[in-house]
Amino acid sequence: MNAEALPKPRQGLGFQPTLKGRALRLLAQREYSRQELERKLRPFEEVPGELAKALDDLQAKDFINEQRVLESVVHRRASKLGTTRIKQELQAKGLDPQAVSEALLGLRETEVDRAREVWRKKFGEAAADANARAKQMRFLLTRGFSADAVRRVVSGAEDDPGCA
Repeated sequence: MNAEALPKPRQGLGFQPTLKGRALRLLAQREYSRQELERKLRPFEEVPGELAKALDDLQAKDFINEQRVLESVVHRRASKLGTTRIKQELQAKGLDPQAVSEALLGLRETEVDRAREVWRKKFGEAAADANARAKQMRFLLTRGFSADAVRRVVSGAEDDPGCA
């Protein structure tokens, strides 16, 4: 057989993993929802329906599990963010709204304590004036803590000499 008859490998492209291989590589790093994987892998789909089939297979084998995604996000983010921000992140992942609501119930109960811990790490002492107090409140609000929790933490810091 002559060497010219063999197809030449494409130069510069190297190994191109399959859609399932790409998905597994992503899932090895952290949990992804099906919607996130679809968004990330859509540009690599060459045959219509190929991506859906690969994701169906991974979901059937429990590589894609929305409950694990939910628990992972809550576990990773609860110590730094408020319930509102965590809810936004979970919704952006395309998770079931009912499952998101159930997961957030426990977070609402600990909102003030979590906000107090974030506040303590960042500021550590009560605000000296109204501007500093407003800055502390804005910080906690942008982290997704409720206005009530922020008010209780920042005003409680001024009343509680043990916090400083």
